[in-house]
Amino acid sequence: MSAHAINAPTNRQKWVAGTLVIVYALVTMIPLAWIMLTGFKSPADAISYPPKVVFEPTLEGYVNLFTTRTRQTQEFLDANPPENWADEIVRQYDMVIVGPSKFGERFLNSVIIGFGSTFLSVFLGTLAAYAFSRFKIPLADDLLFFILSTRMMPPIAVAIPIFLMYRNLGLSDTHLGMILLYTAVNISLAVWLLKGFIDEIPREYEEAALIDGYTRFQAFYKVVLPQAATGIASTAIFCLIFAWNEYAFAVLLTTANAQTAPPFIPTIIGIGGLDWPAIAAGVTIFLLPVMIFTILLRKHLLRGITFGAVRK
Repeated sequence: MSAHAINAPTNRQKWVAGTLVIVYALVTMIPLAWIMLTGFKSPADAISYPPKVVFEPTLEGYVNLFTTRTRQTQEFLDANPPENWADEIVRQYDMVIVGPSKFGERFLNSVIIGFGSTFLSVFLGTLAAYAFSRFKIPLADDLLFFILSTRMMPPIAVAIPIFLMYRNLGLSDTHLGMILLYTAVNISLAVWLLKGFIDEIPREYEEAALIDGYTRFQAFYKVVLPQAATGIASTAIFCLIFAWNEYAFAVLLTTANAQTAPPFIPTIIGIGGLDWPAIAAGVTIFLLPVMIFTILLRKHLLRGITFGAVRK
């Protein structure tokens, strides 16, 4: 029997823990995998009962997601042969493609608003967190609690006052209005998360930089920010997830110009009802930016959650 530390897990414990993690990961991935597969089903296969696991894949859902179609007479269809493979797919329903859908515009709005508000939240949150961490601010604890209290109330509870204010200011259905709103909601989370990371960075690093002739801003930019990179990455992911998935404000405050993908995807209508393959295709594409962003920053995210910025 091999010796091991009292607190060290045994091989059996490691095997059980690893098995539980794998099972949990597989269970949580099943809905995502099902959504992605539904995007490649035909409308009939998408609503079949019992559900089909083995099916003939088709790009009909993606074609319906990105195009606008109209029904035509058989004479028109015979006189105008299909122009491409996408047109061939819609011809089976006696329809032709007349132009692009609005999904591309809504997706672009999500990118602009989501990443724009994330950048502002992290930028302002970093400055505020540094000030709370390094300077003596009167009533600092009270101010921090006030900032945190803004997260205690569900944002939709103030939807009506915000709607009236935005209507009077002309910010309804604008990218700027949504970016400012999501920034206001996220900044409290950013301040609290980043303050914890900056508190763990030894002050001696900055003092050494100041002795060497750096200004306070130079010390912050060249010393503190690189050390707080893990915290900034973790905070950016959480802020982006909220701004990317937010639905209630997007429905209330946007209609056309700044409408994001979440309120648009459920409105996709097909023949005889909701076009589930097109909805699944839209959800799949909508998941990709956050998934890619999280994967790119996964090392910083894990380090930020488990260890903080710097271990003293």
